[in-house]
Amino acid sequence: MTVEAVPTEISRREALLRHARGHLPQALGLGIAMAVVLALIVLSNWRIFAGEPVPGLRLALIGGAIAFAATALGGLPALAMRAMPQKLEDSLLGMAAGMMLAASAFSLILPGLEASAKIAGPGPLSAGIVVLGMALGVLLMLGLEAFTPHMHPGVGSVGPGTERWNRIWLFVFAIALHNLPEGMAIGVGFSRADLGVGVPLTSAIAIQDVPEGLAVALALRGGGMKPLSAVLLAAATGLLEPIGAFIGVGLTGGLELAYPIGLGLAAGAMIFIVSHEVIPETHRNGHQTPATIGLMAGFALMMVLDTTLG
Repeated sequence: MTVEAVPTEISRREALLRHARGHLPQALGLGIAMAVVLALIVLSNWRIFAGEPVPGLRLALIGGAIAFAATALGGLPALAMRAMPQKLEDSLLGMAAGMMLAASAFSLILPGLEASAKIAGPGPLSAGIVVLGMALGVLLMLGLEAFTPHMHPGVGSVGPGTERWNRIWLFVFAIALHNLPEGMAIGVGFSRADLGVGVPLTSAIAIQDVPEGLAVALALRGGGMKPLSAVLLAAATGLLEPIGAFIGVGLTGGLELAYPIGLGLAAGAMIFIVSHEVIPETHRNGHQTPATIGLMAGFALMMVLDTTLG
């Protein structure tokens, strides 16, 4: 048994190395992004070793838990539903995309520009700090997308080792990749215990998690999973929200420069997800117009939330 396991492990390692060589830019980008994120986490949290509290940690975890609960709540109707009209699903996902875009602009990029201006003064340098964070977010998501086995509807399986997982699990991994940057955004938003940034951002993410949770649960049911199992697994994808929130608040909790960089990183990651996955998925079935109207409605709703709660 042991003798057979060794070549299997070696072959998996070789397959991963071949995949990395075939995706060298993504591998380098992922390495750079993760190194910067790790360095910012260490530099931002040196006060922990002195026994000082982490600002915003409790609020960030509550926000992540709310987003997780919204995902679970959204999946509950799948206990009785087997499917929803495709046009309605695309419209709701379009609305979710609009809210994510608006949240990236109003609750992440604008506060990031304001925070960076206090450090570098108004001008191109302060904008460059936020752009640097956005670039890191894109590099992070490109790398995770290239090296996490998952599946996109209409595109097929992506990443190394996809043959070892069935279609349902690959789909679950894809949704989990969605939820990680959302959770990081919540953590970054609350990292300074600023309710004006964190509350509208968390509200937007939680609202758009409801139709997303339902879409995931229904897709799992369509793949042959039993109703309760589909709902529970859809809810489990939301666990990445509080985990991401913990990472986000750790990333920007202490170091002054890390705050605008972290806001830009979360914005870049969310915009990448919207453009790379959500919008193409809503346009895949010929429902571009209702999906676009949904996107505009979601964008407008987020503007109202931001001006009301921010």
